[in-house]
Amino acid sequence: MKRCKIAMIQMPVVFDDINRNLRLAEQYIIEAKSNSCDIALLPECLDLGWSNANAYFNAQTIPGASSDYFCNLARVHDIHIVVGLTEKSGVDTYNAALLISDQGKILARHRKINILKDVEGFCSVGNSLSVTTTRFGKIGLAICADNLEETSHLSEALATMGADMILSPSAWAVPPDFDQERTPYGKEWLEPYSKLTTKYYIHIIAVSNVGMIPKGAWKDWLCIGNSIAMGPGGKLLAMLPFGQDAEHIEYIEIDI
Repeated sequence: MKRCKIAMIQMPVVFDDINRNLRLAEQYIIEAKSNSCDIALLPECLDLGWSNANAYFNAQTIPGASSDYFCNLARVHDIHIVVGLTEKSGVDTYNAALLISDQGKILARHRKINILKDVEGFCSVGNSLSVTTTRFGKIGLAICADNLEETSHLSEALATMGADMILSPSAWAVPPDFDQERTPYGKEWLEPYSKLTTKYYIHIIAVSNVGMIPKGAWKDWLCIGNSIAMGPGGKLLAMLPFGQDAEHIEYIEIDI
């Protein structure tokens, strides 16, 4: 049995402010390492902000400046990092996630497949899934809506490929008039996560950012955190605070 300690970093992401977002992520990564974490898990599109159409113009290549920044942090602080970045590849823009080793090497890259066309239509659709062997076990990457009920076959494919855990940078958002007391957020994730972890006896951990979406198709919607970690058999390991200001870091330990 192998034990892995993961930092769930539920942080604010500010549209277009790459330097601020990366520096804040760095502070959290340092905090995670100071708490003896093996992996730091960060949100989706951490560089420019999810649903930001400017990503079409401002996304960077991978490898590139932003990915190099995280590779250096992983190497200097001796920690694995999973982070969501926007990626430019030729004429295409992708919503991507990276798994970076504690030696600063990119071990895996996933490009989001379940693109929300009305929100991120400027992104191209990813066309592959993979599972990477690490000393903590086999890790599969998915991004946010890849794990919804209607695309649960993607997560099931990762599980069938041998993943011990699925790590999922996310950006969970609600409209400004959303009533958390009347209809608590999370059912749309808890149900497919429970089915997946029960059927395949794996872990799935998703971390969302917090803050307002200032422009675009979902202008004024709120990213609300509520990040979730679930273990084998549908066991809820963590559910982080809900709200646009719910900045939070949570540490969980899992056995593979």
